[in-house]
Formats: sequence, C-alpha cells, structure tokens
Amino acid sequence: MRPVTLPSHRRPLKRTIHEVARRARVSTSTVSRTINSPSLVDAETAQRVWKAIEELKYYPNTQARSLVSGRSRIVGLIVSDITNPFFPELVKGFEDVAAQHGYDILVSSTNYDSARMAVCVRRMLERKVDGVAIMTSEMDDHLIEQLAHGKVPMVFLDIGPPGEHISNIVVDYEMGINEAVEHLVALGHRRIGFISGPPGLKSAQVRRSAFLQALDRYGIREDEALVQEGNHKVDGGLEAMTRMLEETIAPTAVLASNDLTAIGMLRALRRAGLVVPRDISVVGFDDIWLAQFTEPPLTTVRLSRDELAEKAFRALLADVGAAPEGVSKPDCTMETHLVIRQTTCQADPARTLSEVLSSH
Repeated sequence: MRPVTLPSHRRPLKRTIHEVARRARVSTSTVSRTINSPSLVDAETAQRVWKAIEELKYYPNTQARSLVSGRSRIVGLIVSDITNPFFPELVKGFEDVAAQHGYDILVSSTNYDSARMAVCVRRMLERKVDGVAIMTSEMDDHLIEQLAHGKVPMVFLDIGPPGEHISNIVVDYEMGINEAVEHLVALGHRRIGFISGPPGLKSAQVRRSAFLQALDRYGIREDEALVQEGNHKVDGGLEAMTRMLEETIAPTAVLASNDLTAIGMLRALRRAGLVVPRDISVVGFDDIWLAQFTEPPLTTVRLSRDELAEKAFRALLADVGAAPEGVSKPDCTMETHLVIRQTTCQADPARTLSEVLSSH
C-alpha cells in the first residue's frame, strides 16, 4: 500500500522560532528563555510569547534542543507506591514546579521493591535525565554509584549519602509525632498504641523510634503489645488494629505511621462496634487530601507534599547549574506539624475500652 501524500496546500507549515519572535515582538533568545526557563522572563512578555506560539502552532524540536544544550530538560522522580495518595500528590507538586521552569518529568514507582528500584534507575539513565529526585527508601550503594558515574544530580528523602551533586531532604518526623503524643497526653490518654510501617523502610523506623521516645519523655512505659507492624497500606492498618484489639488491656488512643494505615484502623474499629473518638482516639501521619473526608475527619501529622516537591526540584536545579542568578540550594530540612480534626477527644477514665469491647 502506497503512503498517502497530502497536497502541498494541505500540508501543515513548519513554523520557526524566528516567526514566533517576530509576532511576539521579542528576540529569539527571549522566546528560547520563555520555553526553557520561564521563571527568567517577566509575566507580560511570557504571555505575549506563548500567545504567538499558540497562534502559529509552533512546536519546539526538543531533541535538537537537547543536542545543542547537552541537556534533556527532563528530571526523574522515583516514588515508592503510586497507589498511595501521598505520592500522586507529590508527583503533582513536582510536575507543577518543573513546568514552571520548562522541564518535563519522568515518573517511576518501586512498589517498595529494591529490584524494581534498579529498573527505575536504569530507565532514568537511558533517558539521560538532568537529575533524579529519589523519594523512596529502596536504594543501595550500587545504584547510587550508577547515577554518580553518569554525573546525574540526585536528591534523596532522608537516606542520601554525602557526595558531589547529592542533596538530602531530612524530614523532622519527631516534631510532628511529639506534637501528636503531647496532644493525646493533654487529653488524658496514657495507654497509647502505635502501628508502624514496614521495618525495612527508614522513614517507618524513624517514626516508630520517635513515638517510643515521646512516650518515654512523658513517663509512659512501652507495652510491646501496643506497637504493631503494618505495611503503610489500608489492609495492613485494618489487620494490625484488629490484632491490637485482641489484647487484654486495649489502648485508648493509637497513632499510625501513615494515613492509609489510619484509614484501615478506622475500618477495624467500626467493625468491632467502636465509635471514634468516643471509645478510642486515632491519629494518622502525612495529611493526605482524603484525610479531611474520612468519617470522622482524621487528626493527623502534616508532611507537605508541595513543600517537599519544591525543595526537591530546586535542589536538582541548583545542581544542574540552571538555578536563576542569586538562588542558592535550599535548606533541605522539613518540619511536620499536627493537624487536629475530629478523631481525637478527651479520655474517659471511667470508661475502659476493654469493657466496651466485652459488651459487644
């Protein structure tokens, strides 16, 4: 079958950057800056250039541009679990800030699997990304060496080793967990449980350790039966909470290592015929968008995805030498803070959860 050739009068015209510049009444370098580094162009000029681009239906040749500049203008983002709402919210924030600076993003998800992490890293190298934000704990020295050998700037969440072109965003999990425990203690709770994440995740280890240290500060003795292991997913929270309710003396309040775990806990408590927060108080961690819509709305510790995305991208931008003049690498630390909603209330010393459970 012979290919169809359109008549010359019906073929789409290939517009050039010079035509865009003439229509927008700017130089070709201003058009290039608007496309590649929009933050360097004032809003009025950028609007005029984008209008000209749209009217002329001009599509920049990204491959040719990459060959000339030596940069792909693509940054990689590796996350743990794309089904956890925390990470799509992080992807959105990262994409928003990348688009503002004329970058595309390449997203990969590890599903908490170190073998899959290796595939993600190889994919980033094959696409010749300008930098990689690794927002997951599944990493080993060999993979870091692969990226470093390719001179790819990296930014890590909590686990980054020191080195050239490596940034590390350290989250102060302890701050938010201290606020949560302080809040519960002020409400009269003394028998407080915790459902952790997978033990192989550093962030989960840090959150569990911060919880135990907070208990110690308030003179509350650790009860191993009230520290259960989850998997940072809804089913893990449901199963861990069910196990905890089987203990002889049940807790009056429970913290979760993340919000999905807390949502699973709410399901387990409802199945057991318990009312939150009258019978038991619940606190999550992350403050995903859905947390405000649980029933009742979830008290949780906020870890801002927008702030995390902004810090991660700007750290990469500084490392690839593309940061605007006068902009230095950001302070790579993040605070966490308690958001009080409706899943916590005053403990009733005359009403034990064990008695409530035995009555059902």
